[in-house]
Amino acid sequence: MFFDFIDIVTINAKFLFGAPKIAYDQIGNVSSNSPELIIWAAPFMFFFVLLEWFISHRQNKGLYQKAETMGSVLVGMGNVAIAFALKFSLLFLIVWVYNLVPWRMYLNWWTFIPCYIIFDFCSYWAHRIAHEQRIWWATHVVHHSSEHYNLSVSFRLSWIQHAKLIFFLPVALLGFHPVIFFVVNQVAVLFQFWVHTEYIRRLHPVIEYLFATPSNHRVHHGSQEKYINKNYGATFIIWDRIFNTYQPEEEQAIYGITHNIENKANPLQINFHELADIIRDVRKAKSWKLKFFYLFGDPIDIARHKEKMK
Repeated sequence: MFFDFIDIVTINAKFLFGAPKIAYDQIGNVSSNSPELIIWAAPFMFFFVLLEWFISHRQNKGLYQKAETMGSVLVGMGNVAIAFALKFSLLFLIVWVYNLVPWRMYLNWWTFIPCYIIFDFCSYWAHRIAHEQRIWWATHVVHHSSEHYNLSVSFRLSWIQHAKLIFFLPVALLGFHPVIFFVVNQVAVLFQFWVHTEYIRRLHPVIEYLFATPSNHRVHHGSQEKYINKNYGATFIIWDRIFNTYQPEEEQAIYGITHNIENKANPLQINFHELADIIRDVRKAKSWKLKFFYLFGDPIDIARHKEKMK
């Protein structure tokens, strides 16, 4: 009976692992089999943004500000264009890693589930590090720069955020098929669209306990001290509960960053203002220790240090 069990495990392992390498001249076929879910979803996303804007306008809630919304749309369009332009290069990298490992998985739809969970775990740490180290904060501050909270804020994804792919290489090293990897990435991005709204309040306790709901994510965007650096989870909020970064929504969040952007419609300023500040601070720093601090220190500690230096 024991040996029968071993045989079953071996057969299943052969069915799951041992996929052939992908020839580099076949990457075009892999690319064509990786659907552009975000582009397909874009019309629906714009529809719900317009619907939310219309309802907010009719109810005089003031959830949208013209310049900020224009900035969000321009940032989002630029991000999609950059992602589309980089798709082949990123796919080449993922295929290279896939071919590198001997435990390559076949393209099976159900591998989406473990891949998504592991991807979300890596996303938690990528997100957390992006808040705790300034050089990575420069790739994420774009998303927090809106002083209003609405569905269009989900479009605010940095044009240089693809540098954070390094945090997701462990997912690729596990041998998931490149098509699965890219589908998971897009679904994870799309999931975060609906959480950027004031209209969906607290949901059922079980849902709030497990998932990054609008209530949980509003906390993440709050600038109050109790809300800062909390609720990093992208899809599952359970990681925050495990690693002690969870904060329930209590008072109304105040949105924005420490020094809000003046030109709220300019996508270049929205994307690169923090990077420009880093370059200026590093140039002015009189010691290598201070330069390193300005690059990799906690943005909150850096802000406090600069305030003391005034």
